Amino acid sequence: MTDKIIITCAVTGSIHTPTMSPHLPVTPAEIAGQAIGAAEAGAAILHLHARNPETGQPSAREADFMAFLPEIKAGCGAVLNLSTGGSAIMSLEDRLAGPLKAEPEMCSLNMGTMNFALYPLADRYDAWVHDWEQPFLRGTDDLVFKNTPRDIEFVLTQMGQQRGARFEFECYDVGHLYMLRHFADRGLVKPPYFIQFVFGVLGGIGADPENLQHMKRMADKLFGDDYIFSVLAAGRQQIPFATIAASMGGHVRVGLEDNLYIARGELARSNAEQVTKIRKIVEELGRTVATPEEARQMLGLKGAGETAF
Repeated sequence: MTDKIIITCAVTGSIHTPTMSPHLPVTPAEIAGQAIGAAEAGAAILHLHARNPETGQPSAREADFMAFLPEIKAGCGAVLNLSTGGSAIMSLEDRLAGPLKAEPEMCSLNMGTMNFALYPLADRYDAWVHDWEQPFLRGTDDLVFKNTPRDIEFVLTQMGQQRGARFEFECYDVGHLYMLRHFADRGLVKPPYFIQFVFGVLGGIGADPENLQHMKRMADKLFGDDYIFSVLAAGRQQIPFATIAASMGGHVRVGLEDNLYIARGELARSNAEQVTKIRKIVEELGRTVATPEEARQMLGLKGAGETAF
């Protein structure tokens, strides 16, 4: 295995709401500031969603992305990886509005349709900042996150073939690995494949170490030496799973999109705090944190100068 390890930081996203932590960035200035801070702490890749700064709702509008992308690009050298997932309640066209305009080096791509059940979170809080928050969470007991083969092909064509983006393939279960293999066999994606194993979302594969081992075995079977993997675990399993991944030769993802805490019962004050914590752990394991330029070389990215922001 290579000693170089890529740290991805998911700065803000569609899973958590502002009420759940006062440290979750929502406005363009907050997102830019926390993203740059995470890069300075050691994140080579910044995974980015946008939000409506007035309501706090997830957004993929061009204006909401462009309100922070140029500032982040000017403030650090990190790879800016834009979500094409947006929110499960958005249409595919809505989810792609900002990424199509920005033409990033990299974007995420969910590799299958799934239940995306966040409703247990609705009972953990008593006060809500916005009136949409609690109904949104409760409604996810009947929410399907649509990512059909037609949807996936559209993203691969529009973002990859036409705009030169590479992908963080988000695989929430073993079947998603087979879907990626299908598109590789069709020639719509080329190695090296950057696969993000995702654990702990209700509707996807559970956060059990045995599942991580199984996902790795199946990826080895399907992709051989043509892929590298990273690990994302939601909630309290974030750091433990990242540590296991690092010890297996994989890469890691942290950030407030996936976990709001830095320790049991203690909210993380910033994304940079989580990056600093996992950086210390992986360096103690003998890994060397990759720079953004090293990550670009490892992933075959087109370069920051080829984006539209």
